[in-house]
Amino acid sequence: MTSLRNLGSSDLEVFPLSLGGNVFGWTADRDTSFAVLDAYTAAGGNFIDTADSYSAWVEGNSGGESETLIGEWLAARGNRADVVIATKVSQHPEYPGLSAANIKSAADASLRRLGTDHIDLYYTHFDKPEVPVEEIIGALDELVRAGKVRHIAASNITAERLAASLEFSDREGLARYVALQPHYNLVSRDTYEGGLRDLAERAGLAAVPYYALASGFLTGKYRPGTAVDSPRAGGAAKHLESERGRRVLTALDEISEAHGVPVATVALAWLAAQPTVAAPIASARTVEQLPALLGVAELELTGAEVRRLTEASA
Repeated sequence: MTSLRNLGSSDLEVFPLSLGGNVFGWTADRDTSFAVLDAYTAAGGNFIDTADSYSAWVEGNSGGESETLIGEWLAARGNRADVVIATKVSQHPEYPGLSAANIKSAADASLRRLGTDHIDLYYTHFDKPEVPVEEIIGALDELVRAGKVRHIAASNITAERLAASLEFSDREGLARYVALQPHYNLVSRDTYEGGLRDLAERAGLAAVPYYALASGFLTGKYRPGTAVDSPRAGGAAKHLESERGRRVLTALDEISEAHGVPVATVALAWLAAQPTVAAPIASARTVEQLPALLGVAELELTGAEVRRLTEASA
């Protein structure tokens, strides 16, 4: 049985891979979404990540499709108490921004779609610097006190705004961020490492990185001369053009061969070995894509292997 990890200073215990819900209602239909969720939880997974805006960018969608599918699955399986549900506020077309009123209205809408009375981890999806941190934290604290949210977290926030938020929470005795969701992977390290990671480490925050596989590049399926049928192929393939991207692929190939595991498993294991990281996020649009992701729970890289990848990605 895979050990669960504590999420920062919270009482949440999570599987070392968070299942990304961005594909539900987009590239994965209802039946496929249910099958992926079933396979993930059957393997011991318990940490599901979504957002109220998933997937408003798809023609014909209005946002909230992912939450709705997850809610239907929870109801069908009767397993709400067994999973940690994380969702986010600020990007839904009908609930944009982080004003106090909007945070509370958006949370209620998410709760309705998820068919639950509480959100385990509620993120500010994209920080809005024009809104004072006092207003944001105050609104989130009200949700925690009302029992609608268990813990709060932040995504896409600067170190300065995060520090101000934590200072306000501590000074006023209000709900305090326990986790951070940064853009972070082997080919995008400066999006987290530095001031933001240093602050997270000092403050005891857990990191739950998104784009953990660089839109699929770190699965190893993008190679010179190959074409991949994926909505994110353009963004992933650009890493092939950089010397760093090619160095990282070479190192990943060597280590995946040594362990007899997929390239994606090694890329996720490097992330999982980094300071503050509790669980990388990765999504699967088919059940067949899951084993390579779930393998991170069993693969422990040696110190030399972590250094090899760190040097290749420098």
